[in-house]
Amino acid sequence: MATYVSLVRFTDQGIRTYEDTVERSENYGQIIEGAGGRLISVLWTLGDYDIVTVFEAPDDETATSVALEVCAMGNIRTTTMRAFDAEEMGAIIERAR
Repeated sequence: MATYVSLVRFTDQGIRTYEDTVERSENYGQIIEGAGGRLISVLWTLGDYDIVTVFEAPDDETATSVALEVCAMGNIRTTTMRAFDAEEMGAIIERAR
């Protein structure tokens, strides 16, 4: 499965209901699992982003559908990036040669 990192910011609605953020993260995990993926980590952060998540999904289309579904709820906006582990990066480097 492919790995993704999402940088998350609360919307005005999301920050007004910050007390629900842990419960919402559990729902997020269920949405990912329902799409055939797996939530690896949710971290609440200080700085430019409020939350960072790491999850796996079968493909880019699945990851995009999860982001659309979650963002449509109105509590967050995300920037999601495809991530590669060392083994995947090694294979990419070999292909580039």
